[in-house]
Amino acid sequence: MSKTALITGASSGIGKATAQIFAKNAINLIICGRRLEKLQALKEELAPLVKVCILTFDVRDRNAVKTAIEGIPEEFQHIDILINNAGNAHGLHSIQEGSLDDWDAMIDGNVKGLLYVSKAVLPQMIARNAGFIVNIGSIAGKEVYPNGNVYCASKFAVNALNKGMRLDLNAHNIRVAAIHPGLVETEFSEVRFKGDTERASGVYQGYKALQPEDIADIIHFVVTRPYHVNIEDLIVYPTAQASATIVKKDA
Repeated sequence: MSKTALITGASSGIGKATAQIFAKNAINLIICGRRLEKLQALKEELAPLVKVCILTFDVRDRNAVKTAIEGIPEEFQHIDILINNAGNAHGLHSIQEGSLDDWDAMIDGNVKGLLYVSKAVLPQMIARNAGFIVNIGSIAGKEVYPNGNVYCASKFAVNALNKGMRLDLNAHNIRVAAIHPGLVETEFSEVRFKGDTERASGVYQGYKALQPEDIADIIHFVVTRPYHVNIEDLIVYPTAQASATIVKKDA
């Protein structure tokens, strides 16, 4: 029987790349995000390979999350894998100069959004005594860096929630794992710097950053281990990166 995966933040970056590698390996998909046109294009690309369902909602809206997941068509309701990938970074400011709106966006998306989606998906996993949740964290959840304050706090929360979920769901035979990437070349920096593409592109110049496909390949490896194996916490850097703040760039 083919497995089904629900992926949040699937319209671009790591989420999109994960959907693509899952489809190539015959995993049916529920792709979620806010940008319907991008999800429709992804569905058109992957539909020749697997069954694909689109859900459009903002993970920060708990009612929208609940409604969307409760309304999943019957053939997709057996969710074997949940990839909590949706998240964001807004701004790079000292704590005294930070924006309250940015703080709300990061905490609501990175922490509460993960909780809302997990809460909606978990009952059917618990009922079957099986399932796999992969939470996409960040090196920012392992190491605080200057001006990262609230973003780092939100990813430290993901790290803690990952551990808490694993403890709570152990009795239900549900695997829980986290992957914490370093620098990945996605829309991340463009969002963080609020559309300043020049500043965003500079983040990835002078070295080879991780690509979304690199993380997607690792996610696929993690979820396809024998069921008695759980790779529960994994940090992934590009070779040029030694820590959150140390990156070897070309002169």
